[in-house]
Amino acid sequence: MASPSENPQDNPPKGKAPQKLSGKENQGVPSTGPWLIILLILVVGSLIMMKTSPENTGSKVDYSFFITELQRGNVETVDFHGDILTGKWKIRPENPDKEKKEEKLAEEFNTVLPSHPVEDRDLVPELIKQKVSFKAESTNVGIGTYIIPWLIGPILIIGFFWFMLKRSSDPMGSGMLGNFTKSPAKRFRPSEEQTTFDDVAAMEQAKAELQEVVEFLKTPAKFQRLGAQIPKGVLLMGSPGTGKTLLARATAGEAGVPFYSINGSEFIQMFVGVGASRVRDLFRTAKENAPCIIFVDEIDAVGRIRGAGLGGGHDEREQTLNQMLSEMDGFQQNEAVIIIAATNRPDVLDPALLRPGRFDRHITVDRPTKEGRAAILKVHSRKIPLAEDVDLSKIAAGTIGFSGADLKNLVNEAALSATRLNKDQVDNDDFENARDRVLMGPPREEILSEKEREMTAYHEAGHALLAWLLPEIDPVHKVTVIPRGRALGVTQLLPDEERYSIGEKQLHQQLAFMLGGRAAEGIVFGEHTAGAADDIKRATQITRKMVGQWGMSDVIGPVAFRHSDENPFLGKEMKSQGECSEETAHVIDQEMQRFLNAAAQLAEEILTENREKLDLLAKALVEQEAIDSNDIKRLIGISVRDQATIDNAKQTSVDNDSKNEPE
Repeated sequence: MASPSENPQDNPPKGKAPQKLSGKENQGVPSTGPWLIILLILVVGSLIMMKTSPENTGSKVDYSFFITELQRGNVETVDFHGDILTGKWKIRPENPDKEKKEEKLAEEFNTVLPSHPVEDRDLVPELIKQKVSFKAESTNVGIGTYIIPWLIGPILIIGFFWFMLKRSSDPMGSGMLGNFTKSPAKRFRPSEEQTTFDDVAAMEQAKAELQEVVEFLKTPAKFQRLGAQIPKGVLLMGSPGTGKTLLARATAGEAGVPFYSINGSEFIQMFVGVGASRVRDLFRTAKENAPCIIFVDEIDAVGRIRGAGLGGGHDEREQTLNQMLSEMDGFQQNEAVIIIAATNRPDVLDPALLRPGRFDRHITVDRPTKEGRAAILKVHSRKIPLAEDVDLSKIAAGTIGFSGADLKNLVNEAALSATRLNKDQVDNDDFENARDRVLMGPPREEILSEKEREMTAYHEAGHALLAWLLPEIDPVHKVTVIPRGRALGVTQLLPDEERYSIGEKQLHQQLAFMLGGRAAEGIVFGEHTAGAADDIKRATQITRKMVGQWGMSDVIGPVAFRHSDENPFLGKEMKSQGECSEETAHVIDQEMQRFLNAAAQLAEEILTENREKLDLLAKALVEQEAIDSNDIKRLIGISVRDQATIDNAKQTSVDNDSKNEPE
């Protein structure tokens, strides 16, 4: 993205696709028009010769069949073409080959005459007898017919090699592999539609970091006056969908300079050296068009740690990375070429790529806060008619953990939901349906048996009741036994605040909540189902981190033991050696079992004490299929979390009143 240039060639009409990179265009490239014409003439001539050949005239018949029809007087004319005889029937005979679809032969025919010494000497007398008009053509071939093929063939071969050698004269230009080694990066030229920082909601810290890059590209003399050097490279790190690519385009739009975009995987090909050639071509073109911005998306595809895993130094990816490191080192400070890269795997990047002088500035693009989510929702809903009951701030509060891409998808799903119901506006119910679809998946058309339905209802009621009675668990938003995604039922929690850390007490209660569905099945039915498999898996993962990484076990202590599941192709060891002894691993397993058993016991105790509430929730789920927090409050009363909030508010009020009383 860039501002309009003075050169009219740099301002194509609006709406045209991005143009490929090119250095010196069409230099030393011979015209391919004459060769295409010659090839076309040869192809057409071959087709005409095949079409007019005697062997392709009419239907091909056996010589004996021809003699039979001749004796019957069914042959009108005959032409001799050496060993080939063609002619025309008076009446089209039936096809002697019964397996073919044609019932009758064509009006014309061809057959092969018997050669000497078994040639048919009675053929001509028989033709005269049957009064058949016949004629013969000379089969002698002139000397020119022999010379022309031997001349044309070598000429075409020599011309082809001359043409390819002419194209290969410039190894990095338009040679034989010119397009193959050219950088596939796309250049976004200046247009009327530009992406600027105004189009990027939230991410204020990241925009502030990139603002210096914009100012340098606009006024480099301002920084050079005091000897300051702008970072050559800016690395954007963050989860998928947080807006890294959007930030890069906005930076180019703000600066008003050419913007070259390429994906890291586009450098890599099966031939060693092609990626390095593409890197050279990309940076050479960028220097010719400086000031500009190069944006490499998913740079981890080409910038992974060298010498990793089973590959050697001849690996194409490593050669491409080496060339990229060399090109970034070769930048002069006055070239005004900035490279911006994006990745969601900064842990696998090569240290040489991250050092100062290459990617000097590392910017983390986090998931948006509540205010940021509200701003993003406003941006994506600008063209959508919203009903009066839609409160974007409330929706933002209920979408904790959503990225910018998730919020865009949420708005789009809400619009699709309203369209399916033929509404004129998108209302709050549409956003609720969209959030359920995004978080829990679309409803599945499955019919559960009565027993499965009841067991699923008690399973989800166990989760919901524990979340209602444990003060450290997030509030319950909705519980459903409608199969969604890969689950038969879902208990949806809705966090009411942003969290960046979690305590030990909350983790233990969270384990009890996860095992609540399994505990409810055991209490009511005396058996457990496979529906708790995902709950047990997630609880085990959390417990392993509590014991082996977060130091929450008194027996193990504050020691971190990595559970090695690293990929050996990233330069990590295949197996964790020396991380802990077998005895320590056994103790870790015992501690994990102790944590999980304690959580399961806590869940069983709470559900047993509140069996009546459990039955009420399960019965409501069987009858209604889905209940929300208001339904739960009506059935079993206010939650422990809400009650604690009310008690704290009352206590605060009493304390304030006591302070205001005169002594």
